[in-house]
Amino acid sequence: MSYNIIKTMTDHTTGKITCVLILDGLSSILEIKSLDRALKTAEMFNQNSDSGWIYEVRGGGNIIEPKTKDEGTY
Repeated sequence: MSYNIIKTMTDHTTGKITCVLILDGLSSILEIKSLDRALKTAEMFNQNSDSGWIYEVRGGGNIIEPKTKDEGTY
């Protein structure tokens, strides 16, 4: 299975929510083969977001929540 990263943006004046898939350098939807790598990439994007956008990993059509340290790894 491959994983994608979704960016969720909220317009603070209207409250409108827009979701977009992150693209690769060739204007195709970014596909990441490893769940761990996808989660780390989304975490990095969230840490570096100065606009408050939210990045999440999608796999199999569902959002995948990162596990906490107490839950272990995938």
